[in-house]
Amino acid sequence: MPSLLLAINAAVLYLAAAVALALPSLGRSTLPRAVNLGLAGLAVAVHAILVFGGHGVPDLHFFAALSVVALLVAALTLLVNLARPVAALGVVVFPLAAALLLTDTLLGPPTRPQTMDWQIQLHVLVALFAYAVLSIAALVAILLAAQERALRQRHANALVRILPPLTLTEALLFRLIGAGFVLLSLTLVTGVLFVDNLLAQHLVHKTVLSVLAWLVFGALLFGRWRYGWRGKRAVRLTLTGMAVLLLAFFGSKFVLELLLHRAT
Repeated sequence: MPSLLLAINAAVLYLAAAVALALPSLGRSTLPRAVNLGLAGLAVAVHAILVFGGHGVPDLHFFAALSVVALLVAALTLLVNLARPVAALGVVVFPLAAALLLTDTLLGPPTRPQTMDWQIQLHVLVALFAYAVLSIAALVAILLAAQERALRQRHANALVRILPPLTLTEALLFRLIGAGFVLLSLTLVTGVLFVDNLLAQHLVHKTVLSVLAWLVFGALLFGRWRYGWRGKRAVRLTLTGMAVLLLAFFGSKFVLELLLHRAT
């Protein structure tokens, strides 16, 4: 089956899962949870076939990297909803994953499996998971801010109806940040151990910005533990750290590949 047809099928499944999760906020009857998660699971499975069907690590050009991260974020969103239902997260993530998959399929150059040493594969895999987990944390932070605002205004909007209680949303945020911080730490450690020249011209900015993001998330976790930081401060620091991490990876890829037409 052509990759475009598979991509369209995955996109339709993603959108169907998002609509199913959004039904309660629209005042419609809720579908069984197994149906919602089943649609998302099928979408993730088809997306994974497209990304890793070449039986190797795909080359992570700009659009392919977006698609891979979208796949991981969608898969982690599915896992989060299995453990603790956060329908609003799927409503945001699944359409975004569909859009990024179709963008890569239609606009990205053909991807080919790459041969990498296991050490570099480990470094890349850990980095992608760190980025995916912290991306979900950033989305949860945005939802948390919106939820707090709605509750302060005593306005039970559609978002509040598909989110768990505020304390559970906040607890989920810090669990994700903690897991992402550990993965980001491992990314930096494996980079030092396995990447030959971490300060090469096309890597130095990624290294510096990744360390800055690590410091931001580390400061947030320390502040949470020592001073009980929460609310707006937690949201601001989470989004700041994610913005720095976004620049570290996708900002550099955008400039080098799409503007300067250089391989990364």
